[in-house]
Amino acid sequence: MKKVAIIGAGISGLFFANLLKQNSKYNFTIYEKNKFINLEKGYGVQLSVNSITLLNKIGFNNFNQQHLYNPKKIDFYSFLKSKKICDLDIKIFNSREINYTTIQRSSLIEFLRDKLPSNSIKYNNRIIKINNTNKNIEITFNNKKTAIYDYLIACDGIFSSTKSLLMQKEIKPKYSNLIAIRGLLDNKNLYGINKKNISLFLGPNLHCVVYPFNKNGDFNFIGILKKKLNLDELNNLFLFKDKKFLSSNLKYFTKINNKSILNNLKNIKCFPIFESNKIYYPNQDKVFLLGDALYAFPPTFAQGASQSIEAAYNLYEMFEKNSHEFIKKRSKKIRMINRRSKFNNFVFHLSNPLIIFVRDILMNYLLKNKKFLNAYLGKIYKKM
Repeated sequence: MKKVAIIGAGISGLFFANLLKQNSKYNFTIYEKNKFINLEKGYGVQLSVNSITLLNKIGFNNFNQQHLYNPKKIDFYSFLKSKKICDLDIKIFNSREINYTTIQRSSLIEFLRDKLPSNSIKYNNRIIKINNTNKNIEITFNNKKTAIYDYLIACDGIFSSTKSLLMQKEIKPKYSNLIAIRGLLDNKNLYGINKKNISLFLGPNLHCVVYPFNKNGDFNFIGILKKKLNLDELNNLFLFKDKKFLSSNLKYFTKINNKSILNNLKNIKCFPIFESNKIYYPNQDKVFLLGDALYAFPPTFAQGASQSIEAAYNLYEMFEKNSHEFIKKRSKKIRMINRRSKFNNFVFHLSNPLIIFVRDILMNYLLKNKKFLNAYLGKIYKKM
């Protein structure tokens, strides 16, 4: 039996563990640096059909449907005007039983965690040393304990300390010159949008997204704003909790024509957005990166969670085939999504009125063109 150490109890680590649980050849342990998994009710995530297909392999099709939502369209609006630009029919990528899904992140994490044996997650364990030999991998933790494994899977996020240990140098993500403002909305006082769909507002140097993430009427708000910050600001742990800083950035969103959104926003949080600057290749044959530790995308393609799930499944397939070609297979997909995320960010944040006019005309045409949609979205939503 092969022993597998999974570092990090996020979406990718928990999903990968659920896949391993189905195969008696593997014995796994998840190591989480925190004292517990935070299941505080918070923001939502979007899951395209590529990831729902894979989640169904571990029983997600039996998940309580009340705790998720299946939007049919993405409605694009002008941020400054009460004007709908166009819409994207995302249900064209659905199958009879597999739909584009929105869900609260904590609900997905709880589902993945609860399907694992309770003793499979070791909390308050942080790796401080990795010794890789030809035969095995020896891991030393912050409590001075050591453990020996056949495989090491690093899923400890964008600021992965495991990745730095593996590469034998400090690896930091780059600040994207974007900040995010997240919050929750109740649909009772929302107006001016189709509450069954995802609403995306495009504005000068910013955009925001509003969508339902369950059938109880709870909505997620995420606003993305261009914002240059210096190193001191980024290293200031208190800046993004400062009410004045939050208010100074939230004011840009008050210009939105639909006032019902900002007037009902609650549980507001602000944070900087970081992204990976390159794909790292661990030299060791039995060491792999997953999730944001592998690559963190800009948020403008809504594929972060889906790609974490998809990459974990790709790795599991290669475990089964005893292959070490995982990173080569993922690199092509990573580059494709990264390019499109950056392009979306550019298109969403246009400020020149003439260019915006042309953009809106093109969007109306392209988002009804099946060939374009299959090439731009279908390759990502459907193919794994």
